[in-house]
Amino acid sequence: MSLQSNPATGGQPHHGLVYNMAGIAVLVLLVAVGAAYLIDDMSRMARDPVPSLADGAPISQTISGRELSIPTAWFRFGEQIRSGFTNQIDLHVVLTATDGAALPVDVTLLPRSRARTSASLLDGVYVHQFTDDTLNGVTGLVGKPMQSANGYAGESVWYDAISANPFVAKCLEAVDSERPQQCVRTVYLPSGIAAVYAFDATVLQSWRQFDTQMEQWLTRMGAY
Repeated sequence: MSLQSNPATGGQPHHGLVYNMAGIAVLVLLVAVGAAYLIDDMSRMARDPVPSLADGAPISQTISGRELSIPTAWFRFGEQIRSGFTNQIDLHVVLTATDGAALPVDVTLLPRSRARTSASLLDGVYVHQFTDDTLNGVTGLVGKPMQSANGYAGESVWYDAISANPFVAKCLEAVDSERPQQCVRTVYLPSGIAAVYAFDATVLQSWRQFDTQMEQWLTRMGAY
């Protein structure tokens, strides 16, 4: 009887070893799959073109009666890369900070009738919603929080208090608390087209160079 029970008793460690080996194999497989996805994402990011003023391969689009010549690498959405008439153009450009850091900016071009400038909203809307507090952190700009009670919770406005046509940007907290605030600024271009700029709040530190650099991109495509 004891001789018959030994094989059964000795088999339990064997089955346990098999289960452990299977678990390790599954873990290794999961790690390999995860690494493959990571490599694929990294390679996809590396393939995405970084917009440059030297980009070629332009297409012609007409907005607000003005024909623009826009390099295809500047478009935010592939479905917009087609010639013809349009009422909205979504682009992505990269400015440069004083320390050489890249400053990504999303640009939406619209007919003037579809937008109101941030400077006009400052006097007509924003100033009536400011709290008594003042924010610090951007040299040359005044930062004012908006009143939470009126639906502006977590929002603030940064503006140049000296200029007759001030730099004005409205910012709000990002969905991801670890990311900087997201800001929006709307201007009218000399061409009559409206431009809506969207960018991280970190770009505010280079606000004095913002319009000068943006003019280069807009002039390059014929929008200025």
